[in-house]
Amino acid sequence: MNDPTTGDPQVHLTEIDVDLDIQEILLAASQHDIPKLRRLCRTQSSLPDAANVKDPETGYSPLHAAIAACEPDEDEQANGTNSSSAPGENEQLNSGVETVRFLLQEGAIWNDLDNNNETPGCLARRIGAPELYELIVDAGVRAEMLLNRLDEYQALSEDEDEDEDEEEGGAGEQPDDATAPELVQASTEQPAESESTGPTNPEVSNQTYLSSTLSINNNRILDSDQNGVMMRWESDIMLKSAKALLPRPGLKVLNIGHGMGIVDSFFQDQSPAEHHIIEAHPSVLADMKSKGWDSKSGVTIHEGRWQDILPALVGEGVTFDAIYYDTFAESYADFRDFFSEQVIGLLEQDGKWGFFNGMGADRQISYDVYQKVAEMDLFEAGFDVEWEEIPVPKLEGEWEGVRRAYWVVENYRLPLCRFMD
Repeated sequence: MNDPTTGDPQVHLTEIDVDLDIQEILLAASQHDIPKLRRLCRTQSSLPDAANVKDPETGYSPLHAAIAACEPDEDEQANGTNSSSAPGENEQLNSGVETVRFLLQEGAIWNDLDNNNETPGCLARRIGAPELYELIVDAGVRAEMLLNRLDEYQALSEDEDEDEDEEEGGAGEQPDDATAPELVQASTEQPAESESTGPTNPEVSNQTYLSSTLSINNNRILDSDQNGVMMRWESDIMLKSAKALLPRPGLKVLNIGHGMGIVDSFFQDQSPAEHHIIEAHPSVLADMKSKGWDSKSGVTIHEGRWQDILPALVGEGVTFDAIYYDTFAESYADFRDFFSEQVIGLLEQDGKWGFFNGMGADRQISYDVYQKVAEMDLFEAGFDVEWEEIPVPKLEGEWEGVRRAYWVVENYRLPLCRFMD
């Protein structure tokens, strides 16, 4: 019988074959049958990306299937036991670990989403399998570090192309950082097959944000698309950051990103000798001036982007005892450039600096991945970082009227960075 759509029986049979191949791969993953998986992943010409096939009903990838098979049954959960409490369950977990390792080596996407909006790591965390969770976190760190380095090489390559174009009289293209993950405050849904832990929202670029109209009140700042820029619930975090960075009066502090003025108000309470603020958004600048920030003693407001202002301060030899960084709609690549290129020239040798740590905070595994990524990059730039865990209260009511919650994890990790000894 011909296929009713194409009239070609071969097309219909091929689709059935592919569906059967997908189910065979998922079954082998759930059974932790690595020899069979190896054969299927490396010989299936009909499925060139066999390690990332999807079950049409659940959205499970082979990683999801391998991890789900390690979930303890209901009787064990009711009795308070876990997957490592019995020899049989321990063997199942061990085989799951080896299967997950194999699939990652075959190119399985560590943060692929199923139809329940869970990554493999989310699933591992939910079923109480920390060994599997850490495997996925480590895979995420490797992927993000590689992507960040590829971004650097791409930018370098484009710079070289631009130089060649200029020599030939052409106009070289500008490096595009749109694929780099944003540092804080996610605003759109994460693509199901993205390798990035950060929000990937092409609509909320820094240029778009700076030209948008903001809604500013005592509880929140929203941009014109109802993305949360800053919210009052962050106050406790900002207070602890300000006290950690300015432990005594008479110090010099620089804050990048005024927003609602929460952290700058806490800095003022610490009686700094000098208080510099960099702010680029016209609406925030107007709000600052309406509240008298431009006339406060010891306060200097720098209007513009930090990328344009900081090199001049470095050139003038200006230094600070404390620096805080909290921007919106900037990428992790921007953040890395900030601490590796600018902080080293602005911070006193015994000074401290921090940042609003919202990297990947719309998902616990993304938050864990980017903590490790940041630690590695900070170490490479010559900084030690200490983390203080701060419980975050339930925020369900905070997101009313906000396009998307940019914070869902239970604990905030407050960073305090210093030069290495």
